Amino acid sequence: MKTRRQKIILVAKILVAFLFITIIGLFSFREMLLQQIITKTANKMEVDYNSHFVVKKAAFEGLSGINLTDITLVPKNADTLFNIQRMRTSVNIWRLFVGDVQLGTLEIKNGYVQLTKKGKVKNFAAFLKRNKDEEQSSDKRDYAAFAYRIISKVLHLIPTDMEVENLKFKLDDNGKRATIDIKKLVLANKELETSIHVKTNTFAQRWKIKGFADPRNKKADIRFFNIDTGAIKVPYFDERYNLISSFDSIRLNIENIDKSGGELHIDGFTSIANLKINHAKIARKDVLIKNARFDYRLLLGSDFVSVDSSSTVQFNKIKLHPYLAYETEEDTIYRLKVNIPKMKAQDFITSLPDGLFTNFQGMEAKGTFDYNLDFKYNKNKANDLVFNSNLKKENLKITKYGEANLTKLNSEFIYRAIINGVMQRPVLVGTANVNYTPLDQISPYLQKCVLTTEDPSFFSHHGFINEAFKQSIVKNIRTRKFARGASTISMQLIKNVFLTREKTLSRKLEEILLVYILENNRIVSKERMLEVYFNIIEWGPNVYGIGEAAQFYFQKTPADLTFNECLYLARIIPSPKKFMYQFNDEGNLRESAVKQVSFLTDLMIRRGLLTIDDTIFKSQATILTGPAKSLLRIKVKDTTAVDSLAVKEEFEF
Repeated sequence: MKTRRQKIILVAKILVAFLFITIIGLFSFREMLLQQIITKTANKMEVDYNSHFVVKKAAFEGLSGINLTDITLVPKNADTLFNIQRMRTSVNIWRLFVGDVQLGTLEIKNGYVQLTKKGKVKNFAAFLKRNKDEEQSSDKRDYAAFAYRIISKVLHLIPTDMEVENLKFKLDDNGKRATIDIKKLVLANKELETSIHVKTNTFAQRWKIKGFADPRNKKADIRFFNIDTGAIKVPYFDERYNLISSFDSIRLNIENIDKSGGELHIDGFTSIANLKINHAKIARKDVLIKNARFDYRLLLGSDFVSVDSSSTVQFNKIKLHPYLAYETEEDTIYRLKVNIPKMKAQDFITSLPDGLFTNFQGMEAKGTFDYNLDFKYNKNKANDLVFNSNLKKENLKITKYGEANLTKLNSEFIYRAIINGVMQRPVLVGTANVNYTPLDQISPYLQKCVLTTEDPSFFSHHGFINEAFKQSIVKNIRTRKFARGASTISMQLIKNVFLTREKTLSRKLEEILLVYILENNRIVSKERMLEVYFNIIEWGPNVYGIGEAAQFYFQKTPADLTFNECLYLARIIPSPKKFMYQFNDEGNLRESAVKQVSFLTDLMIRRGLLTIDDTIFKSQATILTGPAKSLLRIKVKDTTAVDSLAVKEEFEF
């Protein structure tokens, strides 16, 4: 009977023999396996992407090395997508047998990857199409599992040791060209170093990427900076989108990628120094953010993707905690929460990006504040939108104003409208101007009409109407553009007196902050704000203020205007230069204008602003009697007297 020791020795011999046979089989069939993988890839490219994939030569070197030459992918009737002259790599043979490609080392010499668009033909278009099986499937995607699977595949394709020479990434968008030429890229012992040349139609630079990269342990810490003097310029976007941007350096850190309990966690941080942006839709000047950092914690589950509230965004001295989420458990829901912990008001002002808040330069403040924003949008229940904005202040006070000195509203000043970048004639806002009209000399009807059409809750709100703001957001989301605003009289006043009419992000942000300061620090009374508003707004071609408007349209003073005349003036405020289209060719109000008059009159009666006695002029026609009448397109009637006897004699002949 065999002893226990003999049995163990026998089992060990069997295992060694099996391993030996397996290795011999592996080496015998590995070339065939490699060719099968290449053939399978070529077939997939042909069938799924209508592209021709070719590897001129492929062979194993040593135990696990693979040598490939002239690798090409060419979409049908389009430019070559990539061509690599020589690639040497090592793979994990055991993973290869189960269909998982994991690279150990990688060497690439001489090649290019290019994305081209000529007319409407893109050489990469086929690879942007969604898989038909995915489109037809009604099952919800598990975001955590899907993302982790993609990340794992990508990291497996990143070798632990790598050397790249003369690999170019080229972009040609109908003549807008950019080339990123990797002269040398080395990853050895988890240390990464590169030499990159960048060339576009507008500039040429040399970049460098340096840092730590460990793809197997899912960690990295990489810095991106310029070898030459000056900032790194972002290619392509300047020509394609008129977005000129640059920065001194970027750092990207990935500390952890882990999937547990059905959730995927990705942690790390990224930072950027001296980010400069210039675009006509952002601001008139360069926008500069000196230092910005994002400590992120991304969470993905089966039915949500989110930036966790433990994340931190910091630029200059401003620090905030964002929470963003996209949820699909029942409905499609978008969430945004922002928390700015208690901070000094002066630190906030000095941290605002240069060029984005020019009217705040030089402003000084005392006290502290903290801020919270809660936003929720349900795609299937748009009207249930949540928008709560809450600012808590402690001893907050503006001690010195910047370029926009809000206190000037309390005294005489010169107002000059800017239309299409052109400064208009000066208008004195003060009693020395014969057309200036104090609020108590403006018809109460006009005050009620204008408040009804422009800002019904002007005397009760603090610069913003939450419900109107929410409805504006809903409509803008639905139309995917800024189709509706939520402007109050306070906002119009700030925009007219201190800002411009340009539609930029800078102007809108400044408007919001200045309105908040104006309305919440008791700088100007509501009555004074309304009085200034009436005396500066445009009411027609080169007509500014109610004093000029009353004369231009009706040859009256603002105090003598009738209810119908007041309602007319209130209705043309949104488009004052198009006032003539309110009338037909006989000089009477069009039917559409009459309906508006009736609607607004009934609305004011329901709100208790008018009585039936106030509307005794409703049946009377609105007739222009001032200089404005000459701009109407009225047909001239033939008023020549007809001699009936002469006509009779003509027919008798």
